[in-house]
Amino acid sequence: MKKSIALLVFVSILSEYSCSQKEDKEIHEPTEILVSPELVVGDINDPWGMAFLPDGSMLITQKSGNLIHFKNGQKTTVSNVPEIYNRGQGGLMDIVLGPDYANDGWIYISYASPAGDDKGGNTAIMRAKFEDNSLVDKELLYKATPNTTGGNHFGSRIAFDNAGYLYFSAGERGERDINPQDITRDNGKIYRLNADGSIPADNPFVNESGAKAAIYSYGHRNPQGLIKNPQTGEIWEHEHGPQGGDEINIIQKGKNYGWPVITYGINYSGTPITDKTEMPGMEQPLYYWVPSIAPSGFAYVTSDKYPQWKGNLLVGSLKFQYLERLELKDNKVVYREKLLQDIGRVRDVRQAPDGYIYVAVEGKGIYRLEPEK
Repeated sequence: MKKSIALLVFVSILSEYSCSQKEDKEIHEPTEILVSPELVVGDINDPWGMAFLPDGSMLITQKSGNLIHFKNGQKTTVSNVPEIYNRGQGGLMDIVLGPDYANDGWIYISYASPAGDDKGGNTAIMRAKFEDNSLVDKELLYKATPNTTGGNHFGSRIAFDNAGYLYFSAGERGERDINPQDITRDNGKIYRLNADGSIPADNPFVNESGAKAAIYSYGHRNPQGLIKNPQTGEIWEHEHGPQGGDEINIIQKGKNYGWPVITYGINYSGTPITDKTEMPGMEQPLYYWVPSIAPSGFAYVTSDKYPQWKGNLLVGSLKFQYLERLELKDNKVVYREKLLQDIGRVRDVRQAPDGYIYVAVEGKGIYRLEPEK
């Protein structure tokens, strides 16, 4: 009897310990004010992405389809932007400079495109050059198919790794039982291309019959964060879960990230999606949020302007309208903090070449985080 009781206590303690490793870390109010937001580009209703040019100016995408050039305090609208499918979560989305921009001038843009025979749209990636306030030499690098008229889950973010490969995300377009687990279909994927849009010869599914050769990983829901970890060179991603289960993942070649077979979230109605949170052959997130914060924008802080934040992650919360700071130790989130509470729906966050962190807020514009002196 004593052995049974002891075993029961041991199992209880072990279960509590196991759960504690999967519990969401408590979110803290700011312990001290380290930064203050300064509005540097105002009156932008739907900013989505930001790119910083060598002359100190900025390119800003608007979901509705405009590309803004901000220089010397003035905003101008860039011409010759591709046709945009502006519906729901889709529109003109991410923008980044190519890794060899100083020599070749390429800028990479993700957007919801109506191109194709079917009505509606789907996620596309293009590159172009910026000259005389216009996009020139435009090249379509990838267009997901088929088009659908839904407004959900386009993704889409862009990142380059140390070898110059182009990664981009495309959400599963609300077709969770069709797209994310099927490598013969687009959507619910992270893709990898060469910078010119060609398919790398060592992509994981290039020799698999019927597979989309550009796919690098699959089983994703709606990734709206994608960065290169500057310390490791790895590509890190975050994605929207349903109700609960937003995730941060380290993207690995050919891996399955589980959606919707495994998830820490439930349907918006409160009903279960699955009773499984893990399965063999499916990756576990580095971190997940319950409840969901609706993450968008992603930055890894390396700047000397914020010495207390070095090595931290910054993630925008659309749902709760703040910027979240996450401290890491051995690839585990050990501390969370709310910043810029009630500032609005944070769509993007970037560390710029000048070392400052810039935050795009819907309905307001672009803020620069000024360190407190």
